[in-house]
Amino acid sequence: MERKRYNVLPQLYILLILTFTSIFDTTSANANQAETYIVNLESPNGIVFAKPEDLQSWYHSFLSSSSIGSNKKPSILHAYHNVFMGFAAKLSADQVKAMESIDGFVSARPERIYKLHTTHTPRFLGLHQNFGFWRGSNYGKGIIIGVLDTGITPGHPSFDDKGVPPPPQKWKGKCEVAGCNNKLIGARDFTDSASGSPLDNEGHGTHTSSTAAGNFVDGANVFGMAKGTAVGMAPLAHVAMYRVCDDFVCSESNILAAMDAAIEEGVDVLSLSLGGASVPFYEDGIAVGAFSAIQKGIFVSCSAGNSGPFNSTLSNEAPWILTVGASTIDRNIRATVHLGNKALFNGESLFQPQDFPQNFLPLVYPGLTGGQQAAWCAKGSLTNIDVKGKVVICDRGGGIARIEKGQIVKEAGGAAMILHNQVTDGVSTVADAHVLPASHVGYESGVSIKTYLISTPSPVATITFHGTVIGNKTAPEVASFSSRGPNMASPGIIKPDIIAPGVSLLAAWPVSVENSAHTKSTFNMISGTSMACPHLAGISALLKSEHPDWSPAAIKSAIMTSAGQVNLNGDPIEDERELPADIYAIGSGHVNPSKANDPGLIFDIKPDDYIPYLCGLGYTSKQVGIIVKKTVTCSEGIEEAELNYPSFAVTLGVDDGKAFERTVTNVGEANSNYTIKSFSIPGGMFLGISTTELKFTELNQSLTYQTFFLRNRDFEVTTPYAEGYITWGFGKYSVRIPFSIKFV
Repeated sequence: MERKRYNVLPQLYILLILTFTSIFDTTSANANQAETYIVNLESPNGIVFAKPEDLQSWYHSFLSSSSIGSNKKPSILHAYHNVFMGFAAKLSADQVKAMESIDGFVSARPERIYKLHTTHTPRFLGLHQNFGFWRGSNYGKGIIIGVLDTGITPGHPSFDDKGVPPPPQKWKGKCEVAGCNNKLIGARDFTDSASGSPLDNEGHGTHTSSTAAGNFVDGANVFGMAKGTAVGMAPLAHVAMYRVCDDFVCSESNILAAMDAAIEEGVDVLSLSLGGASVPFYEDGIAVGAFSAIQKGIFVSCSAGNSGPFNSTLSNEAPWILTVGASTIDRNIRATVHLGNKALFNGESLFQPQDFPQNFLPLVYPGLTGGQQAAWCAKGSLTNIDVKGKVVICDRGGGIARIEKGQIVKEAGGAAMILHNQVTDGVSTVADAHVLPASHVGYESGVSIKTYLISTPSPVATITFHGTVIGNKTAPEVASFSSRGPNMASPGIIKPDIIAPGVSLLAAWPVSVENSAHTKSTFNMISGTSMACPHLAGISALLKSEHPDWSPAAIKSAIMTSAGQVNLNGDPIEDERELPADIYAIGSGHVNPSKANDPGLIFDIKPDDYIPYLCGLGYTSKQVGIIVKKTVTCSEGIEEAELNYPSFAVTLGVDDGKAFERTVTNVGEANSNYTIKSFSIPGGMFLGISTTELKFTELNQSLTYQTFFLRNRDFEVTTPYAEGYITWGFGKYSVRIPFSIKFV
């Protein structure tokens, strides 16, 4: 692929963001072929290693034993001290086999490879400068956000340290590049790249870092669009970049090494806009590293993945991680299709040419005569189709990036492009930096345009460009690409937890981007759950600044129970089909930072509370030990819904009933009396609560109650899943607990 910046950066983004799957090989061509293994160990006979050097020496003893009879002596790539006891090394299957008999060996497996999954969003989320929650939380001052990504761009105005104090004394991090300051306090490279530099060559890491904690930058825009003040969620927080992705490939051993370092160096929040396919948590490096982080009080925000709208496509499903899906904001970069029959269809394009003629041009759909490749406007497919000077309809898909389709149309002589969504994309469109006049329209709009095309012998169309339009009342809306539940690794935990802005978001970029109009910007507008994740990393930094005594689970509970369920019209949040989004698309709802700051009640979970939960998943004692970093005996586990989570996922058989405890802690007003404010119960079941009120007399007081779920044997179930919610209320407080029911 040609790597010209003017059309490839957004194009690469589409390839990355909408096709994130985990690719890893668990077999070897032969027993002597070396590959990177993650080796888990446990201390033999309870030996305590007083010094890191002693632990490292013990690690090396495994390599010495395994190298006997081998032509090539293995070496440690990363020695882990915080995320778990063990190391990563290049090993052959024979060498791993030799380790298995050594006292202290637990397991070894080939590493997984993960892939990467603004000017207006603060205002859209209710964050206003100089008053309210933003000011009250001091804009995240004193909080350190560690970002694991493709690197960062020191010197970008988003990372200026104006108003940012020096980092707290606990900070022990390093800066391996020139340009660090009080904003960008750390930058390290954990990849295998030849440069060994944390500088960002792709843009993804710069974009996510500035979304989480970029400082105020006036006059930000991309090609003159979305003008305003660019700012992250926590503009006075510190940023530490850990480069773990090289050419958008992120090795598990590198991710673990970066998490190990971040924990040691003193970050408060971790943001990971990357992930892989669902696996058991003890085989998921991000889940293992995140558990070590929460044991140290570090909040972890991760992207949900971009394999939607299909079910059970999530990444990062562990309950100790905040899993973030993507939604729209109320801003469009509008490009309207005008047809010869006077019909109008609004679409989007970041490229907004002012000199595009408004006279009608012939309209053509290559897919009518040229087959599927031509419908996709694939390379070489337009050779025998006359598109010169015409508006060309291209179907989305076929493994061809959206901007690449426009390039192919332009090279064939086309005057403009209408990009038509597939049915699964629905109404979800994005503002891309197209290389020719274009409009990206939703599925139904595209169907109407094609219906017009075949209804007349001389179809014509043109496109008018309206620039930045704010006020779309259907926002927030779940993006079609946002991965959906149910949770495969732990079906009894609802995921995603929350949704946040992730579509056409403007944030910092490492270089000037350029399109055919030769306009430049040091900002870029891209989409994905990669963009949603750092929003929550920044918001959690604000909450941690305001509530330093809150645990990661408490912060997560505050975010989830205060989330919104309606759009700007006051209607239920919709998905890409323009239907009410279900619990597996939005989780608890859309983030509301100000309400999360004062949630009234929280559901807290201590790290050790996850042990019986993990045992209940059927994991062995050693597998649980890999996650929690201690010797565990799984004598008896609990059902997943027994975890003190701020949502429920319950499975009910015929005439089945289950009861689960929940413990809530009062963080609102000392004297408060919570009652059931509202609820929704799906047909086919009964719902009960053990008490009609939760009466508190002091702050930080905890009360426990039971929730009963009972299936009605006489009710004919027509769908395998149903959902509802319970809301506890007192005065200004509404604490909403959603639940899903699986009927079996």
